[in-house]
Amino acid sequence: MTRAETKERNRRALLDAAFHVVSRDGYRARLEEIAERAGLTTGAVYSLFGSKSGLVAALVTDYLRPHYEEIEQAIPAEMDLLEAVDAFARHYRRSCDAPDALSGLSLQFTLLDMALHDPELGSRLAASVRTQESRLIALFTGRSHNGNVVTSHQARRLATALRALFVGLSQGVMLGLAHGADERYFADTACALASDAALIDHDAGAPELRGSE
Repeated sequence: MTRAETKERNRRALLDAAFHVVSRDGYRARLEEIAERAGLTTGAVYSLFGSKSGLVAALVTDYLRPHYEEIEQAIPAEMDLLEAVDAFARHYRRSCDAPDALSGLSLQFTLLDMALHDPELGSRLAASVRTQESRLIALFTGRSHNGNVVTSHQARRLATALRALFVGLSQGVMLGLAHGADERYFADTACALASDAALIDHDAGAPELRGSE
């Protein structure tokens, strides 16, 4: 095994171990236990991630990346904005029934608790989320909507609103608080939100939807 392969193997082992320990213990998670579970030393954590905060931030990126890759695959480039939002919403709803959905929900709550206890970590976690969310913004930018084209500024506002909507709805589904919230409900609610001109245009400093060329 090459040095690079060994490094990636150790990185993967630490991320997998961190997922289990952090999901269970939150901000009380101990690096010693994470390293021991991975079959490594705490020195490997510092060498690969710099700190406990660095490891947790990398864990968030590692957890989110495949989800955004799946979203990109679920939304073809030829769709207009509302078709893309509809497909995104249905994909998000299906993810609530995935085998790892509950463990993912547990991790969400745990990371929020950690961010509240450690503002510096909170900033790093937010940066990790924004990095992945930029892929969603790019996915919406340039799509047609009512004869116009969505700008990156408008796509960013929409992505923020959809994230808040879907996180809340998915938590409700998994906790049994959103009865009847099936794929159609997710899609109809998201498209109603995306269709609202006030959501897309309401910003004194924001550019208006540019006309299609």
